[in-house]
Amino acid sequence: MADQLSPDEKFHLITRNLQEVLGEEKLKQVLQERELKVYWGTATTGKPHVAYFVPMSKIADFLKAGCEVTILFADLHAYLDNMKAPWELLELRVKYYEQVIKAMLESIGVPLDKLKFIKGTDYQLSREYSLDVYRLSSMVTEHDAKKAGAEVVKQVEHPLLSGLLYPGLQALDEEYLKVDAQFGGVDQRKIFTLAEKYLPSLGYAKRSHLMNPMVPGLTGAKMSSSEEESKIDLLDSKEDVKKKLKKAFCEPGNIQNNGVLSFVKYVIFPLRGEFCIKRDPKWGGDKVFTVFEELEKEFAEELIHPGDLKASVEVALNQLLEPIRKKFESPELRKLTNCAYPDPSKTKGAGKGNKVAGGAVEEELVPSRLDIRVGKVISVEKHPDADSLYLEKIDVGEAEPRTVVSGLVAYIPQEDLQDRMVVLLCNLKPQKMRGIESQAMLLCASIEGEPRRVEPLDPPEGSSPGERVFVEGYEAGQADDKLNPKKKVWEKLQVDLNISDNCVAQWKEQRLVTKLGQITCKTLKGGNIS
Repeated sequence: MADQLSPDEKFHLITRNLQEVLGEEKLKQVLQERELKVYWGTATTGKPHVAYFVPMSKIADFLKAGCEVTILFADLHAYLDNMKAPWELLELRVKYYEQVIKAMLESIGVPLDKLKFIKGTDYQLSREYSLDVYRLSSMVTEHDAKKAGAEVVKQVEHPLLSGLLYPGLQALDEEYLKVDAQFGGVDQRKIFTLAEKYLPSLGYAKRSHLMNPMVPGLTGAKMSSSEEESKIDLLDSKEDVKKKLKKAFCEPGNIQNNGVLSFVKYVIFPLRGEFCIKRDPKWGGDKVFTVFEELEKEFAEELIHPGDLKASVEVALNQLLEPIRKKFESPELRKLTNCAYPDPSKTKGAGKGNKVAGGAVEEELVPSRLDIRVGKVISVEKHPDADSLYLEKIDVGEAEPRTVVSGLVAYIPQEDLQDRMVVLLCNLKPQKMRGIESQAMLLCASIEGEPRRVEPLDPPEGSSPGERVFVEGYEAGQADDKLNPKKKVWEKLQVDLNISDNCVAQWKEQRLVTKLGQITCKTLKGGNIS
C-alpha cells in the first residue's frame, strides 16, 4: 500500500489524530526522498493498559505509510524514574512488555515482521553512550533537566539525581537509534524540546517529533498504570471491563475529559473506520457512525445515552482484548506476569511480623488499600428521620451520584457544601443509617471541643469528580474492592490520618495528594481526619 501513496498522502497518515508536530518541513523533505524512520519508546514500569492502543493505532498508521518503525523497551529509563521498576525486575518486565505489546499489535492486525524491537540496556550501557551522557550532563542545567521531566518523571519533594538524567537519555536515544523522528505523548513535549536544543550541541542532527494527545482515563484524568480506577488492564476479564466501564465518568452531553468517548476517537475509529452504537429498537436501534464528529455531536446533544455508548465500547474493547487474554492463558506467560508483577503481600518481607494462625501472612496494612476519591456535592438535605444526620448526593465520577449519610456536616452550613469539591472514602461496606444506605464517607478535618469544629477536606484547584487521592509513596498500590469491616482496615489506618501544622492532610507525615497537588483544609491545624 505504501508504494502507491504520494509523499503528501504518507504525511497525512503519519500525522492524523496527532495533537502537535515539531519539525513538519523536515518530515516532508525526508518523505520526498525516502521512507521515514521513527521510534516509539515505553518505559517498562507498570502494566500496559488499554490506553496503549492509542500509540499502537498510530504505529499501524506509520507502517501503512511505509515508515521504518522501532519500538524501544526503555528498561533503564524505568529504573531511573524514581526506581519505578526495581533492578531485579527489569529483565522480567521487558519480557512482559514485549509479549503484551506484540499481542496488542497482533490484535489490531499489525504485521510484526515490519517492526524492530530493541531494549534500552542493549546499547545504553556502551562506552560511547555513557560518554555522551557525561558530555550532555556538562551542558544541561539542573533547571532545564527538571523542567524537561516535569510531566513524565515522578515528581517528589526530594528528587533523585536519576530523574534528572532521564530526559537526557531519551534525547540521546534519537541519535543512537538513527531515526528521523520520535513519537510519544504530548506530555513528553518538554523532553522533545530539550532534545532539539542540545543534540546539535553534541554534533548530532535535530529530529522531528510527533505527539499524541493524552487520552483521559475512566475517571476523567490521565489514564495511569498507578491509578487502578482510571484504567482497564489488558488482561482484565469481561466482568472487570463491564464493571470499570459502568463506573467510568461519562456525563450526558459532556464531551470534555470523557475517556469513553476519547477511546472511540483515538482507537476504534483509526483501526476500524466506523463505530456501531448498539441500543434497543425503542430508543432508535443500532446506528453505525463513519465519522467521529457525528458521533460526538449526537452525544453532545444527548441523542446518545451514556449507557448505550459504554455498552457499545464494551463490545468493541472486548473484541480487541480477547486475543490478548487467550495468549496470556499459557502457563509460561502466566508465570511471567506473576514474576514481573509480584503480589506485594507475597513478596519477601511484606508480611514481616504479621504471621497469623497456620503460618499465613496477613494482608499488608497500607493506605493504598483505601479508595479515596474527589467528589462534587450535588445536593444536601436533612435526613427525614434524624435531625443530626444529613443526606448528600455526591458525584464521584460514576454514572450515578453516591448517597452519603453524614453527621459531621451538621456542623457545617449547608450553603458551604452545595457544589463544593470534597474528598470521600468510597470502598467502605455500605451501611444503612436510619433506613437510608450510605454509599461512601465524606472525609473531614475535625477538632473536639465546645463547640466542635469541622471542615471538609479540600482537593487541589481544578480537580474533577472521581480523581484518586493517594498517600505519597503508596501510589502504586491497589485499593480493596470493599474493605472487610471485620478486619478494621479503615479504623487502623485512620488513627494516623491528621492535619499538619500547615493545614495539609497527611498519613504518618506523608501527604495526601492527587495528580494536581495536595489535599488541605482551611484552618484546622493539628485536627483529626474522620
